[in-house]
Amino acid sequence: MLKRVLPVFAVLSLGGCASDMQAGDPFADMFGGVPEARAARVAAAVADHPLGTEQNPVRVNMPAGQRSYLGRLRCANGKAPTFHRIGSAGDGPYGTIIDGYQVECPGSQPASNVIFLDMYHPNHVETKAPPGYTIVPRVRVGERPG
Repeated sequence: MLKRVLPVFAVLSLGGCASDMQAGDPFADMFGGVPEARAARVAAAVADHPLGTEQNPVRVNMPAGQRSYLGRLRCANGKAPTFHRIGSAGDGPYGTIIDGYQVECPGSQPASNVIFLDMYHPNHVETKAPPGYTIVPRVRVGERPG
């Protein structure tokens, strides 16, 4: 009996969480995104740090945004880097969890680097690249690159 009650209790107790979240609540921020006004304030405060560092992570929208951004990066030699997620790096400056990605550019500089991304920014598309890299424009569905 206890084995059947615990999962039901867990589901019922979590069911109210989303509706009970308040603005500024870290869980609301993580699942609903960082409020744009606060993100703008934090972005201005961290702008002195290089983009892609733990102190100034790249803002993207969810894991697909992480892959999209990294897929648009180019090494100093113009080639696309390879990358893989190395894990979470804890809380970033926006109050959400940031992820580190190992980025490799064989035959270029930097040859290897960790770039940090914050995936809780649903309305932000980053157009800048971390130092040592360039970025190609985002192409929308139905548009031709050029």
